Amino acid sequence: MKNYFSSNFKLGVLGGGQLGRMLLAETQKFDIHTVILDSNTDAPCAQICNEFHQGDLLDYDTVYNFGKKVDVLTIEIENVNIDALDALEAEGLTIFPKPKNLRTIQNKAHQKVFYHDKGIPTAPFSRFTSLEELKHSISNEAITFPFVWKSARFGYDGNGVKIVRSINDLEGLPTGECISEKLIPFKNELAVIVARNASGETKTYPVVEMEFHPEANQVEYVICPARIEDSIAQKAREIALKVADTFGFVGLLAVEMFQTEDDQILVNEVAPRTHNSGHYSIEASYTNQFEQHLRSILNLPLGNTESKVAGIMVNLVGAEGYTGDVVYENIEEILKIDGVTPHIYGKKTTKPFRKMGHVTIVNEDINEARKVAQQVKETIKVIAK
Repeated sequence: MKNYFSSNFKLGVLGGGQLGRMLLAETQKFDIHTVILDSNTDAPCAQICNEFHQGDLLDYDTVYNFGKKVDVLTIEIENVNIDALDALEAEGLTIFPKPKNLRTIQNKAHQKVFYHDKGIPTAPFSRFTSLEELKHSISNEAITFPFVWKSARFGYDGNGVKIVRSINDLEGLPTGECISEKLIPFKNELAVIVARNASGETKTYPVVEMEFHPEANQVEYVICPARIEDSIAQKAREIALKVADTFGFVGLLAVEMFQTEDDQILVNEVAPRTHNSGHYSIEASYTNQFEQHLRSILNLPLGNTESKVAGIMVNLVGAEGYTGDVVYENIEEILKIDGVTPHIYGKKTTKPFRKMGHVTIVNEDINEARKVAQQVKETIKVIAK
């Protein structure tokens, strides 16, 4: 086996945000030399990786030249130049997740077609080359209100998704390729993280339940285990495994799903990387998602995905009305509470709804953890000086 530990081996990561920062805690634990590429010299990873390179993740030459410096290449954000990854892979560089998987996942229209073609349950949809084409379909009554509009590219954290109830709701949206999706009434939004290594060893994390902020369309709470029937949880894990296996995926795949009113499980979308829905695992799981990502891309044996205790994650996002140097108001108050661990992402400037950190709450009792999570949410505020 290749010696990754305390050696000349270099792991390259495209992206230097908070997911990369949490990954670095694990590369440091294993003493793996880590090289980061990001456009921002103040990125959360910049000061704590072994090597930092500044550059545009969507620029072919930048990504290609970066790939020539490392032994294995991975990502912490999927919006990267895939053509450069294809060239590097053709020249023999090990890249996980695979560029062909990223190409499909990067575009939500391609992702939906993939599910449809492979028999993976998902909400009915139509795809359009432009917003004008979608408007034309509405005027011809081929599409009826309400529906969910999604930008095919570059959506994240609720950006690039909108419930459309009238033609006026389309005003100001990006004009490019998009999909319309049937608005499905659902009981729960669920997620399952699947880890898969190159040998085909596969493990799933427990199903988590996500509670969303109504205005920002961002996850407010991630609850593990999800408060659902065992039969539903089993179905969700099986579908997530099918998605990973159908992709032939290597790495960590977060599969977001809806539990419908009649208990169907529909795949909403996937993220080909560590994910917000797995942050609870740092404190609550035997093997957290970031360590598991390393194990999967380096083809090491996968770790135990079960939880030691119930875990809830609260996102820390910038409060409305505040932009500037960040202050975590009342952080001392939440540190007094048993089982509470803040994670601060290293972003010096806050703005409304920007992800600045998260807090994990662990407890033997999921209902008690949920009460504490509410207390944390109401106590700590991310404001500016």
